[in-house]
Amino acid sequence: MNLLEKTIQNIKAPDKEVYEAAKERLRNQARPSGSLGILEDVGARLAGIFSTLDVKLANKVVITCAGDHGICEEGVSLFPSDVTPQMIYNFVKWGASVNVLARHAGAEVKVADLGVACDFDPSLPIFHKKVRKGTSNFARGPAMTRDEAKKSIEAGIEIVEELLQNEPVHILGTGDMGIGNTTPSTAIIAVYSKLSVAELAGRGTGVDDDGLKRKITAIEKGLALNNPDPNDPIDVLSKVGGFEIGGLAGLVIAAAAYGIPVVCDGLISTAGALIACELAPAARNYLFAGHNSVEVGHAFMLKHLELYPLLDLKFRLGEGTGAALAMELIDAATRILIEIKTFEEVGIQDAQ
Repeated sequence: MNLLEKTIQNIKAPDKEVYEAAKERLRNQARPSGSLGILEDVGARLAGIFSTLDVKLANKVVITCAGDHGICEEGVSLFPSDVTPQMIYNFVKWGASVNVLARHAGAEVKVADLGVACDFDPSLPIFHKKVRKGTSNFARGPAMTRDEAKKSIEAGIEIVEELLQNEPVHILGTGDMGIGNTTPSTAIIAVYSKLSVAELAGRGTGVDDDGLKRKITAIEKGLALNNPDPNDPIDVLSKVGGFEIGGLAGLVIAAAAYGIPVVCDGLISTAGALIACELAPAARNYLFAGHNSVEVGHAFMLKHLELYPLLDLKFRLGEGTGAALAMELIDAATRILIEIKTFEEVGIQDAQ
């Protein structure tokens, strides 16, 4: 049994009894029932995951997975692939957007190289998990081999296992970095939504109308050429995906196997989560959506996964920014559950 299969088998359902106890406590709190909206469900779900009503998310980590994409040859991005490694160094120096928002949320940011098209010094403090220096151009053939797709997913699993060797992780945020990666992500949701690429494609880094047309054409060409099988998530990943998307899928699967809630960021992180949940449907119980991205395809991903986003701030950056910011709301949900008194605790009888 390989690492992926073993990890999927280790995913267990959250504690249903504690979840129901949490729902009951929320119903009986000294306020109108349901008045704190989706934060109530977040708190109850976390209680079920941790088997306690008093959940404390002390150790928060955001993993930003990076990779480059051969599809950039089709002119689908406003920026060159050279930007990807430059941003890796910025993350390491804590100078990027995700670093600022994660620091505010009390989270640590760690970067993983799954397929950046350059060689990093082995001493650089990142997860060195490179499968290959960038995917192939999926408008001309598969993005990667099936073995490479599996390797990228298992790299994500390894990252979680390595994190846990040093300290517990109470919540994991997923983020991305990779010029051109909205294109494979859009291709993935096109496979599963059955909607046209034109309905799903967004402007990514801000391409103009001609750039958007090139992007739509490239995705349509790649889907027609490679014919990814929606019943085989690894086939989808290998045909039109990205190495960082595989890594993100592995993070979700491993976190679920170790009982860690995952808050995913925008389009690319959710593409990884989608692949993860197609491979391991039980992982969905551990997944939270940080926000609703401006990228059109993201809403369809969330609908497919039956996830409700915690924020809608018109973000379209990636990196894990939405996940980091949502961690503060998720923290609040844990306090709502345990600290708001029930009617009985404040001496009010039969109020509901």
